[in-house]
Amino acid sequence: MSRYLSGETRERRDPARWAPWMAGVVCLLGVISVLDAVSPPLRPRLEPLTDVLPVLVPQAAGAAVPLGVVLVLLSRGLARRKRRAWIGALAATSCLLALNGLAHSIGETIAAVVVIVLLWLTRPAFTGRPDPGSTHKVLVTALTSFGLATSVGAGSLVADPDAIRHLSVTQLISEVWLGFIGISGPAYFESGQTRQRLETTLLLLGVVVAVAIVLMALRTARAPRHQIAVEGERLRSLLAEHRNDSLSYFALRDDKALIFAPSGTAAVAYRVVAGVSLASGDPIGDPDARADAVDAWLAEARSYAWTPGVIGASERGAAAYRERGLSAVQLGDEAVLDVATFSLAGRSMRTVRQAAGRAQRRGHTTRIRRVRDIDSIELNELTRHIGRWRAGQAERGYSMALGRFGDPRDDDAVVVSCRDATGELVAVLSLVPWNDDGLSLDLMVRSPTAGNGVIELMVTELLQAAPVLGLARVSLNFAVFREVFERGGIAGAGPGLRLWYRILLGLSRFWQIESLYRANAKYRPAWVARFVCYPRARDLPRIASATLHAESFVRWPRRRSRLPVGHEQKAPV
Repeated sequence: MSRYLSGETRERRDPARWAPWMAGVVCLLGVISVLDAVSPPLRPRLEPLTDVLPVLVPQAAGAAVPLGVVLVLLSRGLARRKRRAWIGALAATSCLLALNGLAHSIGETIAAVVVIVLLWLTRPAFTGRPDPGSTHKVLVTALTSFGLATSVGAGSLVADPDAIRHLSVTQLISEVWLGFIGISGPAYFESGQTRQRLETTLLLLGVVVAVAIVLMALRTARAPRHQIAVEGERLRSLLAEHRNDSLSYFALRDDKALIFAPSGTAAVAYRVVAGVSLASGDPIGDPDARADAVDAWLAEARSYAWTPGVIGASERGAAAYRERGLSAVQLGDEAVLDVATFSLAGRSMRTVRQAAGRAQRRGHTTRIRRVRDIDSIELNELTRHIGRWRAGQAERGYSMALGRFGDPRDDDAVVVSCRDATGELVAVLSLVPWNDDGLSLDLMVRSPTAGNGVIELMVTELLQAAPVLGLARVSLNFAVFREVFERGGIAGAGPGLRLWYRILLGLSRFWQIESLYRANAKYRPAWVARFVCYPRARDLPRIASATLHAESFVRWPRRRSRLPVGHEQKAPV
């Protein structure tokens, strides 16, 4: 059964708990302001709400549209505790206060003051720093969008045959800029219909400008930088000096950032995805300094208002994160083969034994070497074949994939290659070091035309050669929700477990969930629990979404990163 480890409950004293509430209030205020401006018939029905929330007076109804849209957009930033969103919401609400004051709306003015006071009192909740390079981007966006909108608006005025064209440049610009916020300018129109059409156009341009600026200002801050060579060397030293988890070597991925404990003797590797600081595996390095590394990582996440999340932590690692206030729930299990006890004998291993035997009888042969022992010509051949076999397929992997095959930096990695009777390459395995006596599977790929039993042959021959390589254990794939597949289909399973089992079977049609479990289970491995860690239960959907994107199970519409060959999900064993 899946285990749940609860972290320290600090939410009652955490000022961040107010952020979602204020986001909801500000969003509601924005929606009501827009509806009141564009749908006068709705006003009587909104009267109970307008008694407690400020809305714009009819004389300035047009100005409510850009302000309302801005407030709705800012509410998303408030929910993520962004400081810029708080400043923007305070400014926009102050504008509403000014409009209500000019209209002598006493009740609405008091309500606006109350909202401003609430924003001020909850200001400790909004600490999220902007992207270090975003100020320049915001200024460029503001100048560009404002300039383009001004040009379009001025052109619309001058080109309209029903408008008075003998305005001075100053009057023309005033008409355009005032129109952006829904206020009539100095231009005179012979037709009221023409005025309404042009004022609507200018107002929409103002909304577009406001949306562009706000979206850029609230753009999710990414990790300050990716890994640099000096940090990579420091991390390699920690990997060599201390006993670490089977996933620790994957912290050397090029797209992971590192944050170290103040002593420099422990580190956490992470990547920022959609506002989630996503760490993978356990803290690395000196056990006595790992808590300090976790604290440094959490402090950085708080400063940027990122949601901290961890995937693939071991039970010991999950306990370390739990001590720093996170909670943990078991996500699945890692398959680990013990070299000393692994054997092909017995009925339980008949499937593996027969599959490997068939591949051998067809003339398949394997070679097992360290990367440093493979000459450049053959290494290039392996790389080309891997790229060709994976062409057109989604490149998957984050927590248990290195993302670069045959890199000289990883000369201790072990490569298992398999060729058929004609000498043609048909499959490749790549495994990275796990301390000094183990390997962890990084890449498993084969030709689409490779016959049955090739992977079984490669795995079994690697295990048989392991003592010569000084290996005691080999980590294979990670099986998500292993216990559900193991127990959900047997007699006596409860209705909840059976339902969850059927859901996972359905999802397995799109993702390799069940097949990864079955492929690992046939080797009779030891199952090592892996956990996901999170601050609050409501953060789990965000962390799950970020994980699916990081592992490339879900691809959002954005520029595709260019990583070396091998950045992919491992195929079923």
